[in-house]
Amino acid sequence: MTRRNFFAKTGVTGLAGFLAQSATAEELNSQQNSKTNPEPTNSSQQFSPGEPGRDYTPVITPNGTALPYKVIDGVKIFHLIAEEVNHEFAPGLRAQCWGFNGRVHGPTIEAVEGDELRIYVTNKLPESTSIHWHGVLVPNGMDGVGGLNQKPIEPGETYKYEFPLRQHGTYMYHSHTDDMTQIALGMMGMFIIHPRHPSGPRPDRDFVLMSSEWRIDVGTSRPVPTEMTDFNVLTFNGRAFPGTAALVAKSGDRVKIRFGNLSPMEHHPIHLHGYYWKVVEMDGLSVPETAQQPGSTVLVAVGQTRAVEFIADNPGDWAMHCHMTHHTMNQMGHNAANLIGVRTNGLDKKVGKFLQGYMTMGESGMAGMGEMVMPAPPNSIPMLGAPGKHGYIDMGGMFTILKVRDNLTTYDNPGWYENPPGTLASLASQDEMQRDLGG
Repeated sequence: MTRRNFFAKTGVTGLAGFLAQSATAEELNSQQNSKTNPEPTNSSQQFSPGEPGRDYTPVITPNGTALPYKVIDGVKIFHLIAEEVNHEFAPGLRAQCWGFNGRVHGPTIEAVEGDELRIYVTNKLPESTSIHWHGVLVPNGMDGVGGLNQKPIEPGETYKYEFPLRQHGTYMYHSHTDDMTQIALGMMGMFIIHPRHPSGPRPDRDFVLMSSEWRIDVGTSRPVPTEMTDFNVLTFNGRAFPGTAALVAKSGDRVKIRFGNLSPMEHHPIHLHGYYWKVVEMDGLSVPETAQQPGSTVLVAVGQTRAVEFIADNPGDWAMHCHMTHHTMNQMGHNAANLIGVRTNGLDKKVGKFLQGYMTMGESGMAGMGEMVMPAPPNSIPMLGAPGKHGYIDMGGMFTILKVRDNLTTYDNPGWYENPPGTLASLASQDEMQRDLGG
């Protein structure tokens, strides 16, 4: 039996655990002395840089949201519900995944250093689960490794986790029972802890992006959790381009972007065009200013978080993407035959006698494939892109756009950038080539 077949045929057996406790209905539903906190806006449309009385800028989760909370006797109360989710990766591609609170990935947990947290986790999955607070310093019995630190949360049960926040930074949460299956199906989210006493300038825009990768075979509607090498859907916050939301900033804004990577197998070098940034956090730990690495690409390995900052001083529509080239193509670009350079010599006409509409594709490269809008199998998406300002954007997967504009009054998507005269690459004239290149 191969390792892959072994994983496909076997389950996870839980051992006795320690301190995470099953919550009673009274605890879960208590409203006494409670104050409900409205859910922060987490779209690219948020404009106000913070809220009255808060000494931090709330994070923005493009294509996602923050987990709402209430306060009871000074304790912040959150509720995560592990459940099956019918999730859209991009227009035309949906799959039955596992997530939290109806979302893939789960809502972003946002709190402040020094807060006392109580997080209820209800399991509506068909198997047991548990939650690990990745990088967060918690008591041993709250660490969430099923069988080691606690009894797994069985279907229909609700457990509670309680711990104070002793640190600040960018962290994550994810399942830690049957990890391979549950993480591959989407059970993960970001966990942001703001400093109680911040130092240094505060960001005007604070974005959070979680990277992941999936295998969803063409025409199917369920990720393959046993995949180890061939992932064909690459996502930011559970979405593949052209389904990713743009990151919008105003000229002069201090922008922070927090990256987390819970891909099953692969690291991601995230590259931003038009800017240099500085790495200000590594796995939640602040990097001293003298040690902050400048660059335009940051490598985020599996299980790592990184945070970068820069000043939005270069207006335009700027690409941001994983620089592994196969991570910027979508599902139907994988496992395609390599026909580049093949001379078909009238093959289309010959085959067309038997298969009406047959067309050999890829012999001159893959650019333009997305524009053909050819029929695709149900519940599948072409390998590349979407229409852009100047033509078709032949990118997909782990790709999004930073939109920087002067004089914004709202952070709504401002549309495509209007290039000032003389700043747009264009077709060279014969006179120009003769003048400058001679001959």
